[in-house]
Amino acid sequence: MAPILIDTHTHLYSDEFAADIDAVIARAQQDHVQKFYLPSIDSNSLDAMLALEKKYPGVCISMMGLHPCYVKDNVADELAIVEKWINTRGFVAIGEIGLDFYWDKTFENQQRTAFETQMEWALAKNWPIVIHTRNAMQETIEMVKPFAKKGLRGIFHCFSGSAESAKQIIDLGFYLGIGGVITYKNAGLPEALANIPLSHLVLETDAPYLTPVPYRGKRNESGYLLYIAEKLAEVKQTTLHQVAAITTANAQKIFGS
Repeated sequence: MAPILIDTHTHLYSDEFAADIDAVIARAQQDHVQKFYLPSIDSNSLDAMLALEKKYPGVCISMMGLHPCYVKDNVADELAIVEKWINTRGFVAIGEIGLDFYWDKTFENQQRTAFETQMEWALAKNWPIVIHTRNAMQETIEMVKPFAKKGLRGIFHCFSGSAESAKQIIDLGFYLGIGGVITYKNAGLPEALANIPLSHLVLETDAPYLTPVPYRGKRNESGYLLYIAEKLAEVKQTTLHQVAAITTANAQKIFGS
């Protein structure tokens, strides 16, 4: 029986796929990827995301949220749009949300407020969250802690942190999103995951970004999830089918579908 994979984080609605999205999805399905979860960025990408979801019902599935890199002076307007949408229809998660201090910290306070506000909405809706964190791992964990105590659950997307961070995250009841970084030679992710069971992991591509080896440097796509799953199987000294079965069950548990 063929493995069943789920890409828990992919930007298939982005301009990079505009010319060949149907072929990209077909290739991914041939490589055993059956569902594609689409994280929201900001209001400028909503139409494209929701259109792709409509074109592939039950296959491409949208989240709703404001990405921390897009928290600017107009944060109140952007959050109002998110709030309108989550009160208009259901979504599988609020995401991607979080903290990103990589480029600059100009809007650090606004990022924190936006993150907290969206976690409050998720808690009220009983929806999971999908977290983006960059150069802000411990700050993000500390902000999540009080919400996790109240029952909030979700995924730390694109995890590339330390073994200590990994343990803190799973102790909160959150999953680690494992992507192309696990295939990079000096990333240290296999070591960080040494004592983390598969029961706390989900798979993702973050396409078109973070392309795994052997395609690093080229556009990422959801079909490459297979390479990530194979590498994780190698790291965990188990089979591809075992990785697929457990991570897919985890994804279904967190997203409810």
